[in-house]
Amino acid sequence: MLDLNNHFLIAMPGMEDADFEKTVVFVFDHGTNGAAGLVINRPSESTIKQMFYRMDLGLGREDLLSTPVFNGGPVFTDRGFVLHEAQQTFELGDDGFVPSKASFWMSTLEVPGGLEMTTSRDVLEALSSGAGPKKMFLALGYAAWQAGQLEREIAHNDWLAVPADHSIIFDLPVAKRYGAALALLGLDEMTLVPNGGVMQ
Repeated sequence: MLDLNNHFLIAMPGMEDADFEKTVVFVFDHGTNGAAGLVINRPSESTIKQMFYRMDLGLGREDLLSTPVFNGGPVFTDRGFVLHEAQQTFELGDDGFVPSKASFWMSTLEVPGGLEMTTSRDVLEALSSGAGPKKMFLALGYAAWQAGQLEREIAHNDWLAVPADHSIIFDLPVAKRYGAALALLGLDEMTLVPNGGVMQ
């Protein structure tokens, strides 16, 4: 079975779905039941500071004051999804403190490649207090595919798939993310043709 966990999906120029036109999607869950991901290059008009204000939370992280909240996809657009570096927890064992398999946050999905997806409020409260994951990405909503749907869309040349480079998510300006994702495949936007493939 094709494993697209920790991959980018890059929308081809012929993508007709307005929700995904010229997008890059980070796939955080892919299995026999389907797939789920976050659009990483479609910022909303709100910043994290503004969102926290509406939630009666301060924001103790100056590095995030002007960071946008992203439109992660068309599913559950009223729910927040925080993609972040894995947070290590420890427990007391016979030989002192040892790494624990338990998550640092209440509701977290481990993503292959050293990332986690958290949907519980405690991670937001940590950011509010000035703590929380150093590298993080906050989106409202996510993208979802039923079993076999994403594979069919890839076969139909709707998407290109490539192993993800996390620096594109956390460190690169939004306007450069589509081009940078294509560059992982050695491609340039100008060489793509709408119906799939690359111009010679």
